[in-house]
Amino acid sequence: MKRTRLILLIISFLTLQFINVSILFSQNSNIYQNPVVAESLPDPTIIKAKDGYFYLYATENIRNLPIYKSANLVDWTFLGTAFTKDTRPDFEPKGSLWAPDINYIDGKYVLYYSMSVWGGEWTCGIGVAVSDKPEGPFTDKGKLFRSNEIDVQNSIDQFYIEEKGKKYLFWGSFRGIYAIELSKDGLSIKPGAEKKRIAGTAFEGTYIYKKGKYYYLFASIGSCCEGAKSTYKLVVGRSKSLFGPYLDKTGKDMIDNGYSIVIGPNSRFVGNGHCSEIVQDKKGNDWIFYHGVDLTNPKGRILLLDQVRWDKEGWPYIEGGSPSLSADKPVF
Repeated sequence: MKRTRLILLIISFLTLQFINVSILFSQNSNIYQNPVVAESLPDPTIIKAKDGYFYLYATENIRNLPIYKSANLVDWTFLGTAFTKDTRPDFEPKGSLWAPDINYIDGKYVLYYSMSVWGGEWTCGIGVAVSDKPEGPFTDKGKLFRSNEIDVQNSIDQFYIEEKGKKYLFWGSFRGIYAIELSKDGLSIKPGAEKKRIAGTAFEGTYIYKKGKYYYLFASIGSCCEGAKSTYKLVVGRSKSLFGPYLDKTGKDMIDNGYSIVIGPNSRFVGNGHCSEIVQDKKGNDWIFYHGVDLTNPKGRILLLDQVRWDKEGWPYIEGGSPSLSADKPVF
């Protein structure tokens, strides 16, 4: 009996030492693992604030829009929410807050958001809120428009961009991608502005990134929200003009639902899409967040991170064409 106890003590000691070494290795490792946050954070958006930290916002699986903070894109701290019960937008009384888009405009942190009930494609719309600080609190400025007011079904998934001193909003979800000019402060539609159709009905979750002579329109196709059966993929087209035509690698126009795949599924993660803004680390490497479904625990849409690389023709890609399980950390 004493010998058995001694053996068990030795095994326990060695196990404890192994755990301690593993923790120490994890803390000092230059490797990160996906998901970087194993909580449901769909449709992420990110900004590097004036304080040098990164702030990330997501669709409200955490009610009132969650806000996270990080110094290195890998280790995230939950700060709270953009809104409270009392400050929550209400132009869609039973609606949820989806797909935020964070920006810094004229000294203010400006948060565009979608508000919708599932299936309410003619009553949903896009609103805007502002704050002096990236962590909030945000003050709602109300809706920019509803679907039935701008005559674009499923008016959600907005993206803000500036071009030659003008401000524009892109939006749309499987009913066409559209763009329109905003007012000088970005808080309303410019009087008399006309909407312009940019892409076809295969897409939602628009993000546009300028690199070199091209604008790259990232979008998502497929089903986002069917758990392990989700077919979401991140795709891209590019143009020499902000307003298109955006063409895929074969020359097919995104107006005609052409696209080239950037991120598809693998044996661990499916339903991968709706990307954040691209951000750079200190070495100039490009990084992108997006959500996916972890087949080992397919509840919610968890936060994934990968480096964006560029091939010799200037097209973006992710190593292996699907989410990494682990990779070198961003350099900060």
